[in-house]
Amino acid sequence: MARTSNHRIWKKLQPLLQKGDYLQVAMVTEKSRSAISHIFSYGLNRARTSRRRDDVEIAMEEGLMETVPNLEKRTPYLATFANIATLLGLLGTIIGLIQAFTAVAAANPAEKADMLSASISVAMNTTAFGLMVAIPLLLIYAVLQTKTTQLVDSLEMASVKFLNLLTERPLGEAKAG
Repeated sequence: MARTSNHRIWKKLQPLLQKGDYLQVAMVTEKSRSAISHIFSYGLNRARTSRRRDDVEIAMEEGLMETVPNLEKRTPYLATFANIATLLGLLGTIIGLIQAFTAVAAANPAEKADMLSASISVAMNTTAFGLMVAIPLLLIYAVLQTKTTQLVDSLEMASVKFLNLLTERPLGEAKAG
């Protein structure tokens, strides 16, 4: 969703930047709640007070540093849940094996095989269910982590393009809407 929103805003902003219509750029970025608009508004605000490229770049990096944690904030939970599921499966295995050996130790010789197989079945089922939860969570985590990294990379690339366009035609040379 963030990638689509950012792409849509970039397509609106790029022609405005090339024309030097910074008033329109400012209006578009103020109305949008996209990550890219947030970053660009930092750059535009700094460009109004400083003509130095480094100052504008630092302001945009600040906007990026505020935006990235919002994009990544819930992703690590998936890896944590996957690890917990795996550990719970292993815990179930250990508990099942403890029950198996406890049952066999005190059981009638005729019942030992049945009790042992039932307890081992519980142990294997808990391992299987733990893995059935953990594996999809790890896959989802990997996909989301990759998408988040790609999104951050695209924000950084768009920031550089924005900065280059802004530097080519500074605010003082901007055309009126």
